[in-house]
Amino acid sequence: MSAAPVTHPTYGNWRRPRRPGLGPFGMVGTLGVFGGLVLALLVSLVSLVAAIVVIVSVVVLLVPLMVRTQDGRNLYQLIALRIGWLRRKAKGSHVYVSGPLSQRPGGRFHPPGLLSKVTASEGHDAYGRPFGVLHHKNRNLYTIVLGCEPDGGSLVDPDQVDVWVASWGDWLARLSHEPQLKGATVVVETAPDPGTRLALEVLPRITDDAPAVARAVMEEVVERYPSASSEMHTYISLTYGMPTGQKRSAEEVITDLAIRIPGLLAGLVGAGGGSAAPLSAERIAEITRVAYDPAVAPDVLNARAAEGGTGLEWDDAGPAAAEETVNAYHHDSGVSRTWLLTLAPRGTVRSSVLRDMLAPAAGTRRKRVALLYRPIDPATSARIVEADRRAAQFMATSGKGMVQARAASEIRAAEQTAAEEASGAGLVEFSLMLTVTVDSAAQLSDAAVTVRNLQAAARISMRPADRMQAAAFTCTLPVGVLPWEHVMIPRELQEAL
Repeated sequence: MSAAPVTHPTYGNWRRPRRPGLGPFGMVGTLGVFGGLVLALLVSLVSLVAAIVVIVSVVVLLVPLMVRTQDGRNLYQLIALRIGWLRRKAKGSHVYVSGPLSQRPGGRFHPPGLLSKVTASEGHDAYGRPFGVLHHKNRNLYTIVLGCEPDGGSLVDPDQVDVWVASWGDWLARLSHEPQLKGATVVVETAPDPGTRLALEVLPRITDDAPAVARAVMEEVVERYPSASSEMHTYISLTYGMPTGQKRSAEEVITDLAIRIPGLLAGLVGAGGGSAAPLSAERIAEITRVAYDPAVAPDVLNARAAEGGTGLEWDDAGPAAAEETVNAYHHDSGVSRTWLLTLAPRGTVRSSVLRDMLAPAAGTRRKRVALLYRPIDPATSARIVEADRRAAQFMATSGKGMVQARAASEIRAAEQTAAEEASGAGLVEFSLMLTVTVDSAAQLSDAAVTVRNLQAAARISMRPADRMQAAAFTCTLPVGVLPWEHVMIPRELQEAL
């Protein structure tokens, strides 16, 4: 009697959104090409020399749109990034100083940068649990943060893992039906154990009349175990906006969010999220405080264990001093560098593709992996998948040789996506960001090597967020900062470029 072979499900079929237009030009470049040709023809009726000048000018303006980096940015975007960095440096906005001795009003340690206008409040859900609400005043967005302890994948049947993945996909699809939800961020944070958690749990439980041998064994375990252990936390932040033209008070928003929390938590538990609960405003402030100053992590843990809470407020969760450089972000007792996803894994992957990236990394003070999700409403999803389907069919019928073979693969993926969307699956845009925090700038080179190894194991491509390290660092915090909500250029124009 032979045993049935064990099957391991695979996942994939993610596709980078297509830009409209001809080749690398995008919509703006395509309009420039046709507009330049029409203008040259009209000018040629008056002067041939003037027409040549127009054609040369159009070519000079459009060539930078054709030259693109590996992550898809053209020369104009690279120039704009460098100009923005030089302007910030000239104004001194890359340096942040807070506290009583600073020139900032109030003398408190408010988080900097994208969090400078954020305020915190608190409400209670249907079960009486407190939850913090972060109000992003500059965009009128509200964020709640959920904490969970996901079930591990070790010694778990592949069928159970497949159920968890399907339930997680269903939970993400349900987010597209959440009224006014702008996006969600899943943050997995790992750090070496501070060495005090086990002692706080074990030592108070040792009785005075315990045998000497048993006492010695427990004390030895407390002394040696933390050196090889680590802590891991998972946070999910959900950011909501306000309906266009509608004004609501903070109390009304908090009441609305309190009603939604139980349903969101139930979906997380079914997707393998384990124990899940909303985070209070104090807990969110503690997470932010430790991220900016990793050295205070043991003190925060001791205060929570001894006094039941730290009493930390959001206005004191920021760093005393921070400085952004081209390739790093210096903040209190840590130096951080952030990487951005440029290419998702090609083909199909197994459920464990990100296991090494999410695991603790040796030689780092803290590491955060942030998965950013932007749910798309059903109506827009249908239009997107149909447009991709038509584009894939056009490429398959117009190409030859290797181009036609690749187009055939594209059309199969587009057809599968359209079929899944029609059967009720959701369409979600996603990205990934990785922040590594070390003790000094000299350790960043070793951290870069570690990140390169993690990329290879996860079959993804990433690049450093140079000249925007401070903003990228903030995006990996569980505070609801969505990059696409904090850009000056509208999304439609970005896609056209």
